[in-house]
Amino acid sequence: MTGLLTTAKALFQAAVDRADPAKALRTQLASSPLSPLPEGGRNVLLAVGKAAIPMMREALTLIPDASQALVITNPENYSEIPGATVLCGAHPVPDETSAAAGRAAIELAGSLGPNDRLIALISGGGSALMVAPAPGLTLADKSAVNKLLLASGLEINEMNLIRQQLSDIKGGGLLRHAAPARVQAFILSDVIGDDLRAIASGPTVAPIGTRAQAREILQRAGIWGSMPEAVKSHLSAAEEPQDTPPSATNTLIGSNRHSLKAMMAAAAEDWTCKLVSHRLVGNVAEAAETIVAAAETAPKDKPVALIFGGETTVQLTGTGLGGRNQELALRVAKLGAGRLSGDWLFLSGGTDGRDGPTDAAGGIATPATWEAIKASGQDPDALLANNDSYAALKSADALLMTGGTGTNVADVQVFLRRPG
Repeated sequence: MTGLLTTAKALFQAAVDRADPAKALRTQLASSPLSPLPEGGRNVLLAVGKAAIPMMREALTLIPDASQALVITNPENYSEIPGATVLCGAHPVPDETSAAAGRAAIELAGSLGPNDRLIALISGGGSALMVAPAPGLTLADKSAVNKLLLASGLEINEMNLIRQQLSDIKGGGLLRHAAPARVQAFILSDVIGDDLRAIASGPTVAPIGTRAQAREILQRAGIWGSMPEAVKSHLSAAEEPQDTPPSATNTLIGSNRHSLKAMMAAAAEDWTCKLVSHRLVGNVAEAAETIVAAAETAPKDKPVALIFGGETTVQLTGTGLGGRNQELALRVAKLGAGRLSGDWLFLSGGTDGRDGPTDAAGGIATPATWEAIKASGQDPDALLANNDSYAALKSADALLMTGGTGTNVADVQVFLRRPG
């Protein structure tokens, strides 16, 4: 099993390496250099997200004349950068540090003149790391909403539509604060399908939807009644006519699909590879069934590597600790123990190196994992019912631990099986 684990981790690392934000930015600017600014114009840099540190380091090398540079990232990826101010917000639930970061970003954008250019380096996680409540709302309101959204089972695009309607910076809000300066954004996508409006909730892109659509989603999810009163009032107010946000140049420089292709290339020589799905989304229990079903029908007479990518959702019913990748691995361990034969291993990890509010990137499942949890004295079914996948996998030494990777292009999964 050691060989399978080594291979699975190498494929995961290939996905992370392909999403290297510094390399992606370097490649993009080499092929499409920045246009000259009018005389007296300034380049000002803003990097937001889990990949903000390496993106800013590279940008300062490539754009040495930048007059100001602000970085907003998560504490796990914090690092000082000469020539830049580095702030940390909170993730996945924003707090006062996120609000302070939002105020700093708005102040920076508002300082720009018509000859200036804001170069925004955007990656996943920015939605929580940089917040600015819409007029009439408080940070406590937004934090309460975010907790409800994360436990709701809603897909990321639906959550981002709602977040944008409660924000003064998301859904193109940053563009309004930066006007009349030009804005050029380089974006590393953590969103399946690469909808730029959804990545970090689209600070440089027009919003996904409207207040009415946000209300409908919350009502359909059954959490409208739990919303803070100020939020319900804000979303129930008549739609205000709003000018289209000022335009920006938005360029995608990395994504989950690029990383899946890198995994395929890394495995192609020694394994029969198949990209089963680049849209593994929705309920984590259904995703586990999709994975095990694909494994059941895969060839058994040759070494097989099944590749998946996406971002599943977990509907919280318990009080345990875990994340979507850990729960996916735990569910595959349960299903696979009864349905899969042979020497197999499954790995699911977040390319940012952090799965939910834990220090793990994800989880690993083998034919022995479910029984190993029992052998440790734990009840895996009870832990699963309590959304306590972290404790379950830890008891079987089945957590994927990588530390922060400095990038984020959603989640990747690999199922490996050798014949015999």
